[in-house]
Amino acid sequence: MVNHTLRTSTSNAFSALEAVLSKSYRFIAIDVETANSDAGSICQIGLACVGDNYVEEVVTLLINPQCHFGAMNIQIHGIRPEHVSGEPLFEDFLDAVGDFLERHALFQHSSFDSRAIKSATEACNRISAPLQWNDSVKIARRAWPEFKGNGGHGLSHLKTALGLDFRHHDAGEDARASAEIVLLAEAQMGMPYQDILGPSQTRPTRKASVARTGCTDAPLSGKIAVFTGALTMTRRETAEVASRAGITTAQSVSKNVHLLVVGDQDLSALAEDESKSAKHRKAEALIAKGCELRIIGETDFLALIAVS
Repeated sequence: MVNHTLRTSTSNAFSALEAVLSKSYRFIAIDVETANSDAGSICQIGLACVGDNYVEEVVTLLINPQCHFGAMNIQIHGIRPEHVSGEPLFEDFLDAVGDFLERHALFQHSSFDSRAIKSATEACNRISAPLQWNDSVKIARRAWPEFKGNGGHGLSHLKTALGLDFRHHDAGEDARASAEIVLLAEAQMGMPYQDILGPSQTRPTRKASVARTGCTDAPLSGKIAVFTGALTMTRRETAEVASRAGITTAQSVSKNVHLLVVGDQDLSALAEDESKSAKHRKAEALIAKGCELRIIGETDFLALIAVS
């Protein structure tokens, strides 16, 4: 496997792409890091290119999002404004790799990366291409169903459970991890990822309760959280992780709630009142009345639990 990590000037920032753009791969895994809670504020992109049965190339690109960097995002991935000064814009990335992405099957770990790329594309006044997105979370859930409610299928838990070696929240490293999860699942189940995913099936599902009581001897004991939007983990998995950190989870927002956790991919639309969930609007109303309630993204929530 060849790794290309780019922290260089604009003039040669895409030189590593020359090794991959003319080739064809079985699939490409993609991960992005963002400068702030806006899904379109992409500041780093990782591409892991998979051949027959291994990751052949990993390319990591810094992108200048031309926007402010949130303190929490910097804490998570370590990328600062000075690191992207002079780096290419996202539209330069599209010009370089647009055709390459369109002709390959793509994997992301959860739906955030596709939404981020779509948001960043539209911010450039470009029309989003109909890319062939797949989700390595779905692959992992089918290959290792025993992780449901027992750590979940996020990258952090899969790193430990599957013995993966990567640096979390680096786009190239996370892209490689997503690709390796698909390859390990194929080996586990003895079939290609297309067969693991199978035909899409639509059937009514009954929502499981996410009400949990937090552990009394945990660091965040006494805190109450409510979830809304599209999260990378199921509501039940997220509630159980929160409970172990001491957080009690509830179904609805009230003046007693301390945190409303919103799916990261929904944060880019939060300025649009009509796009907000009823829980979100109620939380804002309570905050306006002086309630000590915070609205945070899933990434920030998981980081809060990790450092508690």
